[in-house]
Amino acid sequence: MQNKTSLVTGASDGIGLECCKILAAKGSNLILVSRRQTLLDEIAATLKTQYPEINCTVIAADLAAPKAAQILFQQVQEQGLEVDFLINNAGLLQNGFFTQLDLAAQESMINVNVLALTSLTHLFANHMASRTGGHILNVASLAAWTPIPNQNVYAATKAYVLSFTQALHDELNASKSGVTVTALCPGYTATKMMDNPDQGGKLLVPAAMLQSPREVAEQGIEACLAGRPTIVTGLANRLTVALTRLLSRMTLAKIAGRYYRSNMQ
Repeated sequence: MQNKTSLVTGASDGIGLECCKILAAKGSNLILVSRRQTLLDEIAATLKTQYPEINCTVIAADLAAPKAAQILFQQVQEQGLEVDFLINNAGLLQNGFFTQLDLAAQESMINVNVLALTSLTHLFANHMASRTGGHILNVASLAAWTPIPNQNVYAATKAYVLSFTQALHDELNASKSGVTVTALCPGYTATKMMDNPDQGGKLLVPAAMLQSPREVAEQGIEACLAGRPTIVTGLANRLTVALTRLLSRMTLAKIAGRYYRSNMQ
């Protein structure tokens, strides 16, 4: 990644921030994207101090907004930046009963988790293919593997990301585009998503079940650079995925529904 350029959405905290730190240490220039300009400026300044050889560009963007992906791509182009590694990490979550959650919030979740991710992948994959290739890491979730009541739209968006990315991985490989795309599927991770009043209910998860954002980011980047189609982080999560292949989807939904309703505040 030395002298390459990486664009990370949702770069201000959690998995996205850890991706930025890891890539900076590898010598990659960075384009940091999130809604919070001031926080991004602070992160960029810190990374630049630690790694003076890299360049950090900050772009504040709300990926839930109409045509957000197209506007972001245009801003990157206007600044003469060539993206070698795209990490679609930005994501929203809503917990609770579907009919009781705010519809606009759920629509924003779909816009960020599905529409913006798809559009950014399309725009940058085409641009990468016209050059010397590149890498795209789409952050899905362990939730992608099963229907989850009380988190149903979120799980459905992540199922989309997983299916879309796995199919696209084959397409890009068959077309010899030089572009590889990987789906990252972490389980419960110690980020603000575990305790955010803006996303409905709070799911109580034992600390022992939480992975660190650093661990997830490291495994995701390593898998993407190696050209793998999918990476499920952590042994327990891989065992969970194996279990989903043994049970019907409605059985899985009933098990998940009981767990989520009994552990959600």
